[in-house]
Amino acid sequence: MNTEPVELRQRAAKHAALADPARLRIVDLLTLGDFSPTELQAELVMPSNLLSHHLRTLEEAGLVTRHRSEADRRRSYIRLAFGALDGLIPGAAHGARRVLFVCTRNSARSQLAAALWQRASDIPSSSAGTHPADHIAQGALDVARRHGLDLADRTPQGLNEVAGEGDFVVTVCDNAHEELTTMRGIHWSVPDPLRANTEEAFEDAFADISRRVHDLAPRLHAA
Repeated sequence: MNTEPVELRQRAAKHAALADPARLRIVDLLTLGDFSPTELQAELVMPSNLLSHHLRTLEEAGLVTRHRSEADRRRSYIRLAFGALDGLIPGAAHGARRVLFVCTRNSARSQLAAALWQRASDIPSSSAGTHPADHIAQGALDVARRHGLDLADRTPQGLNEVAGEGDFVVTVCDNAHEELTTMRGIHWSVPDPLRANTEEAFEDAFADISRRVHDLAPRLHAA
């Protein structure tokens, strides 16, 4: 009879999954942002069947999850499961002059991310959109206010107006990520709260972005 605590067996499974160099490399990449299997395949120069095996092993160990893109439904994104690396050492730190959060309209997710970043890090932050809206979404203003942030004086800006050399770019919507194929950076596949346009949807997006900001902030240093 196995009397080992469940938590111990789960930790052992994670360590076993991470013992393979390819799987450890995948997790190192995912500590920064989300990747599609195709993007991981290109990064690792690995056959698709072998990548599928590694991803399945990581999923079974509770290290990663996947979900469909909101832009191209044929595409999926792999992300670290929440709390996957608790008790484990994450990948290497990175340098940044400024963190630039990008979404399509610059009316919700990227604005919230930039505001949250200012709480979590001394590295400057900004936000921009590939096709900026005329104003910030009311749901974003409301959820920010509920959590002690004020977005009232901010307006959506175009990426070409804001982007600068040395920016550490973080796309926070699938459409922007899949549009900006030549821009180097990381991706957070955060569902669009404006699709449902409910208080719950904005709270979920805020919580997702907040967790990611606080995970990334200790791993960046001023460049």
